[in-house]
Amino acid sequence: MATTPYNLITITGPTASGKTSVAAHLARQINGEIISADSRQVYRGMDIGTGKDLSDYRVDGFIVPYHLIDIADAGYEYNVFEYQRDFINVFNDIRQRGKFPIVCGGSGMYIEAVLKGYKLINVPVNEALRKLLAGKSLGELTEILKKYKPVHNNSDTETPKRAMRAIEIEEYYRQNPQQDRYYPEINALIIGILFDRETRRKRISERLKTRFDEGMIDEIKNLITNGVSPESLIYYGLEYKYITRYVTGEISYAEMFSQLETAIHQFSKRQMTWFRHMEKNGTTIHWIDGCLPLEEKLKQIEHLAFPV
Repeated sequence: MATTPYNLITITGPTASGKTSVAAHLARQINGEIISADSRQVYRGMDIGTGKDLSDYRVDGFIVPYHLIDIADAGYEYNVFEYQRDFINVFNDIRQRGKFPIVCGGSGMYIEAVLKGYKLINVPVNEALRKLLAGKSLGELTEILKKYKPVHNNSDTETPKRAMRAIEIEEYYRQNPQQDRYYPEINALIIGILFDRETRRKRISERLKTRFDEGMIDEIKNLITNGVSPESLIYYGLEYKYITRYVTGEISYAEMFSQLETAIHQFSKRQMTWFRHMEKNGTTIHWIDGCLPLEEKLKQIEHLAFPV
């Protein structure tokens, strides 16, 4: 393999941009392994709704090794601290074995946490605080959270459970100073796969219909049957939130599909806002036209990663 100034390549972009296929083919070409950066693909049994697309890891009859997928039980609340910790372990292991690590995913907070090496703390459950907050409405919890930090239109205030956890984290940070932790030196090439707005919307809608055809409703019914509470599934948002509300009889199929489709489009916009914010703060993202043939995308990435 040619020399490169980078020790990590990141393939990112909004949902439905075809990141996994690009990352898998790149990994096959450069003797790499993929580290997922998706906040929901960590969960076992949550396959269709999270878009694991595991078939994309098969390239030329070879299964590209991937990491941080299917590492937690559905119902568990995996967090960015745990992701950063697990990333460090996997990153070091891949490098020690002489392979090239490639991060692939669209969870901006996870990506930024590992690229910037944020000093994160594993925030424990605060039972006393939770009792104090129990029974408060989402609006009341949002107002409490605003006393700790500015609250924008994001997942912190999507449900009372999320808002409560956000308050719990902020209260812990207030009472405990940041702790130093080892973090490897990261020099990453960041690639973004991007389609124009209309194409992106079309791809999102088409993929959503495909997922329903693949049995996404049955997947969520099975999770509930196997003991995952509806509240836990709603916590995961998007497909799991709206389909659970449909399965439990809260909304009709038509309402569920329409609301979910709108929510995914809004999520895609929030992803782009996050990436633009990263760029504004000094992170360089090399955007590649998603409409290009796969071979051309790979050529562009390799030219950037391995300059002559």
